[in-house]
Amino acid sequence: MYILVLNCGSSSVKYSLFEMKNQQCLVKGIVECIGLPEAYFHHRVAGEEEKQEPCKAENHQEAIKLILDNLTNQDYGVIKNTSEIAAVGHRVVHGGEKFSQPVAITAEVIDDIRECFSLAPLHNPPNYQGIEAVNKLLPGVLQVAVFDTAFHQTIPPAAYIYGLPYAIYQKYNIRRYGFHGSSHQYVATRAAEILNRPLTELRLITCHLGNGSSITAIAGGKSVDTSMGFTPLEGLVMGTRCGDIDPAIIPHILRYEHISPDALYDLLNKKSGVLGISGISNDMRALLKAESSGNSRAKLAIDVFCYRIKKYIGSYLAVLNGAEAIVFTAGIGENSPTVRERSCRDMENLGIVLDKEKNLNTIAREGIISHENSPIKVLVIPTNEELLIASETYKILTNKN
Repeated sequence: MYILVLNCGSSSVKYSLFEMKNQQCLVKGIVECIGLPEAYFHHRVAGEEEKQEPCKAENHQEAIKLILDNLTNQDYGVIKNTSEIAAVGHRVVHGGEKFSQPVAITAEVIDDIRECFSLAPLHNPPNYQGIEAVNKLLPGVLQVAVFDTAFHQTIPPAAYIYGLPYAIYQKYNIRRYGFHGSSHQYVATRAAEILNRPLTELRLITCHLGNGSSITAIAGGKSVDTSMGFTPLEGLVMGTRCGDIDPAIIPHILRYEHISPDALYDLLNKKSGVLGISGISNDMRALLKAESSGNSRAKLAIDVFCYRIKKYIGSYLAVLNGAEAIVFTAGIGENSPTVRERSCRDMENLGIVLDKEKNLNTIAREGIISHENSPIKVLVIPTNEELLIASETYKILTNKN
């Protein structure tokens, strides 16, 4: 049984095809620069070299048509016909307060996704376009929406309500939603397997560190707090996002820089974070290299990034009244021993003791990197949001049948 997983961005579509009997990813790829002359696709079959070619994709429907053609291509495809695709799972960024779990996509669900456009104007519209494209290209095939926000719907009101007039929440649904839910859910489940403990018995702090970063406090398998808020801008300092700032900074910048609200939004989302601090790059690898050459602002950007991680870990230890494990995942979390070490430095009195050798030797692979005597275990777990989406889609497919 084959399940196609789609992640539709504003100008790209990432895709993976899973054979669910063995939960094996057969192929993954991406169509990028949709609507531009430089559009191209990457297509990698498991165990083979990646295929890269320029392509023509004016919109999401054309991009998904290209993906389906790639999957069934006589030379490098992995299935004979698109009729072999039993279901399509979509990553949908925002489900508002309505969705606390994945759902089969119906006309009503599509309307609800459209209602969330105002909450996620950059993300939900392309997610919607992907769903509509599949409706046309694979009519009758089950589609499932897996929401980034759904895992965090268990957060209690004390953690998600902002200190604004309550009428603002009631009128505009302004509250903490949280994101990266599929990633946090996946690594929490995998951590329980590694620790050989029931997930329901564990208190976990999961750190999804990439160009976009978030940290989640998980008790008994449920999210109880998370660093991202109404939008993915809140929380940690990120690649290009500012993270937590004093709200009074916003009118101050508007007043003295004489820029529009849209320009300020662009500054906070695309020109801030470690890019803005360093003036060099939003890529942690480039910053670490610059720091090793004596660049003080690169060092400052890394220090700020790690300090904010450490601060959130400490606050979530308070929220959870301790923890059995801390998990690092995503591009930086999986691949940067330096960031992991600095984020956990001088926390021995809180029960966090890294094993330096294990930390240095665990890059892009799974493992425990804490000292054997550390009261709190520290793990590195590569995230697999695509597999989680495929698994959730499979559950709905098999229950429906």
